[in-house]
Amino acid sequence: MRVLRIAAAAVAVLAAIGGAEAKDWSKVRIGTEGAYPPFNSLTADGELIGFDVDIAKALCEEMKVECEFVTQDWDGMIPALQAGKFDAVIASMSITEERKQKVDFTNKYYNTPPAIAVPKDSKIAGTSDADLKGVALGAQSSTTHSNYAEEKLPSADLKLYPTPDEYKLDVASGRIDGVIDDVVVLSDWLATDDGACCKLLGTLTPDPVINGEGAGIAIRKDDGDLKEMFNTAIEGILANGKYQEISDKYFTFDVYGG
Repeated sequence: MRVLRIAAAAVAVLAAIGGAEAKDWSKVRIGTEGAYPPFNSLTADGELIGFDVDIAKALCEEMKVECEFVTQDWDGMIPALQAGKFDAVIASMSITEERKQKVDFTNKYYNTPPAIAVPKDSKIAGTSDADLKGVALGAQSSTTHSNYAEEKLPSADLKLYPTPDEYKLDVASGRIDGVIDDVVVLSDWLATDDGACCKLLGTLTPDPVINGEGAGIAIRKDDGDLKEMFNTAIEGILANGKYQEISDKYFTFDVYGG
């Protein structure tokens, strides 16, 4: 009788494990920031737009699942994913070893270098640490770009901001001397009226340890089946031309990268 009870308990445990693994992914909740144009941003009427958003929609279509988008402040993105607020993060999150300690990642879906922008009348000569000695440099907090500045540009006076909007206002008004971010984000801003104050000083050589392997989709560590669904879908839209169609909508260069 004792043996039978143990066997029954074992079956129950295995059934519970099997049930936990077999999640229903007919609907996937996707977290994004909504404050990082041209990758993700909110229109005046609250609509999410951008490269990340279009890629997410294409991936969901490829996987034949329903997408639901959830906006989340950048600093709380990984904790919110871990807490179950959404199932995946598609928000230009770089794949780094530090983040891999907390979450899993799909393969990359784009890879672009960091860069520095400064006011048009700036006398800063270059992007090296020596060039930036004593320079008040703005960056979004908890990003690979702020980490890069801390590690590679220690002579600069780093100022951290919750979103790019704040550092853009400060460099335009002269409260800081320059900003560091993704070259696409800065170039997109510089092409607008708000970015008319400034110019691109130059791109920076990515550090694989700091900048990672490119931007990937963050997934909870126990959702390996969802990760594989996304990886298959990424391969699918690269092969069928949908990725290129979306890329051409936003960029005139190879955003996928090497």
